[in-house]
Amino acid sequence: GTVEPKCLEDSLLIIFSAQLDIPRIQLRLAGEKRKHNEGRVEVFYEGEWGTVCDDDFTIHTAQVVCRELGYSEAVSWSPSSKYGKGEGRIWFDNVHCTGNEKSLAQCESNGIGVSDCKHTEDVGVVCSDKRIPGFKFVNTLTNNINSLNIQVEDVRIRPVLSSYRKRIPVTQGYVEVKDGGKWKQICDDEWTDMNSRVICGMFGFPGIKRYNTRLMFARRRKPAYWDYSINCTGNEAHLSSCKLGHMLAIKTNSTCEQGTPVVVSCVPGRAFAPTPMAGYRKAFRQEQHLVRLRGGAVIGEGRVEVLKNGEWGTICDDNWNLVAATVVCRELGFGSAKEALSGGLLGQGMGPVHMNEVKCSGFEKSVTECPFNMDKDSEGCSHEEDAGVRCNVPAMGFQQRLRLSGGRNPFEGRVEVLMERNGSLVWGTVCGEGWGTMEAMVVCRQLGLGFASHAFQETWIWPGAVNADSVVMSGVRCAGTEMSLSHCLHHGEYLSCPKGGGRFAAGVSCSETAPDLVLNPQVVEQTTYLEDRPMFMLQCAYEENCLGSTSSSTPANSYRRLLRFSSQIHNNGQSDFRPKASRETWVWHDCHRHYHSMEVFTHYDLLSNNGTKVAEGHKASFCLEDSECDEGIEKRYECANFGEQGITVGCWDTYRHDIDCQWVDITDVKPGDYIFQIVINPNYEVAESDYTNNIVKCRCRYDGHRIWMYNCHIGGSFSAETEDTFPGLINNQVTHR
Repeated sequence: GTVEPKCLEDSLLIIFSAQLDIPRIQLRLAGEKRKHNEGRVEVFYEGEWGTVCDDDFTIHTAQVVCRELGYSEAVSWSPSSKYGKGEGRIWFDNVHCTGNEKSLAQCESNGIGVSDCKHTEDVGVVCSDKRIPGFKFVNTLTNNINSLNIQVEDVRIRPVLSSYRKRIPVTQGYVEVKDGGKWKQICDDEWTDMNSRVICGMFGFPGIKRYNTRLMFARRRKPAYWDYSINCTGNEAHLSSCKLGHMLAIKTNSTCEQGTPVVVSCVPGRAFAPTPMAGYRKAFRQEQHLVRLRGGAVIGEGRVEVLKNGEWGTICDDNWNLVAATVVCRELGFGSAKEALSGGLLGQGMGPVHMNEVKCSGFEKSVTECPFNMDKDSEGCSHEEDAGVRCNVPAMGFQQRLRLSGGRNPFEGRVEVLMERNGSLVWGTVCGEGWGTMEAMVVCRQLGLGFASHAFQETWIWPGAVNADSVVMSGVRCAGTEMSLSHCLHHGEYLSCPKGGGRFAAGVSCSETAPDLVLNPQVVEQTTYLEDRPMFMLQCAYEENCLGSTSSSTPANSYRRLLRFSSQIHNNGQSDFRPKASRETWVWHDCHRHYHSMEVFTHYDLLSNNGTKVAEGHKASFCLEDSECDEGIEKRYECANFGEQGITVGCWDTYRHDIDCQWVDITDVKPGDYIFQIVINPNYEVAESDYTNNIVKCRCRYDGHRIWMYNCHIGGSFSAETEDTFPGLINNQVTHR
């Protein structure tokens, strides 16, 4: 009869633990000599990072860790601090997971923080480098200030003067914290510039300036003060990472005897300044930008690229963290970093990997000033490990001036804009005439919905809001980089929309990811040669307009001189490149014996040094397929047998030099120095995450008999100075339509 109470006690325990909240933890991989998808398992709990002991650890537990970090599965695990000894607490010991848990915190263990291990037993894991599709890293922790649950959205900057409330963005005001449902101000007794720097960073501003407190007017009522002081070092990405100071001595009715409420004044980046601001320029002025973001869907996110020795390259993600990411964000005129991204999440870059194991203090003016590992051997970094950032950007209110309506899901619909008409704000449609991918890109970015996947000039399939049927915007032309549709060129109040709105209103569909086509410049350089081909062998090509216009008078037994080369087009983006045209509209090409899904896929041109065309290049139509793929990726698309067409992420389509039309006809070109230029997807028919890398230029010397092709590179891969030797071509811009 002694057994019974024990059972009872057990069952009580189980009921009790089921009611307890699962501890909120966050995981990361750390340690020396590691790839981004492996490392010592570290756990963040109650404000500090600690480790996991290797006792009883299994591949099932590794599986839970890897999936919680967004990797598709675990490959292996290693005991005995293979990745170096960690520091701090050992949060978990004797962990038992089945492999199906959503978080390591759900697995059985001795209890969080209960352990008899040393750091020599810190466990490590190797995860598959495949990410879970659509995995969103949710940073739940930063909201816990030493387990005082202050939610981040519960901090605000409230303008001091009501007349400033309408200003966008709000750059200065009282710092207020929501505590127990009430907004409270903070006493400035112990407030420092470092605290202001962190607050401004959270709200998307890179710098701070002093605020003249004499401008504050005597207030009618005493503010309620928050009970704590805050102590930031200045390189935190968020207020919640700062230490909370002691409780301020609560004096009579919690007023702040010696001081006044904290007011911050932030300096916005150039793109967000309400008026041209001197302050930002002084603090963050660069003679030449050394850092840029590429491949991001919204403003303030992207793969980080740095300029070294005149050439743009990427940063390897080993040890990449929020401190370094914040340096990048601030130097580009944004606030602190929301996320430091690893594993080429925002698409893979091209060119060299310039920096590895970057260690910033957080106060550098540029990430290029941060120390990094100069030892070339340690690199072993590929573009699969390109680092990226997501920055805090100011709330500009752009999202409220635009909406999609009538779609089957929130990512598509007819575009409706809020415009001023006769003195009042009304919702209306955008004229569909001339509406294309670039315009759709801006709409998707403005709404925070990612990239455009399609632009629609007719939207009768989506009945929008009836009271918003009339056209309020026409003639829209975007460069594709604008933050808001209203920043694009468009007709003023005199609209012109011959077909009218209604079914011809503009529409979009958006997607979180996009492809990114890049032509391999080395392949062009290595495969170029001249061929004199008799006209009777070019009949098919002649019918397809692949020859110069004088070919119509060329006798069958004389020759055309062709500059031939191979094109190898890689998809470095995050989703497959698919043709816009539906299968029933594809065109059969007799020369190539297959269907072409894109009638204008590339432009091939020979230009003089000042940028005028010397040979009539041509617009090549293509069948799109996977010729070869990176290791571990399967081919999906092929041209034969009317197959599906496209280019898979991580694959490339090779158009060999010996295929008809893979040339420029230079029969009528005189000897000299030229520029050879290839542009892919020139009409922006298909949306991509980055169009700046769609152009390849080479220097070219022709002596009348032989050709030399040299210095082939992607447009925008060198610094502006180097590009200046290509006059007449605007650096980095494919001229728009």
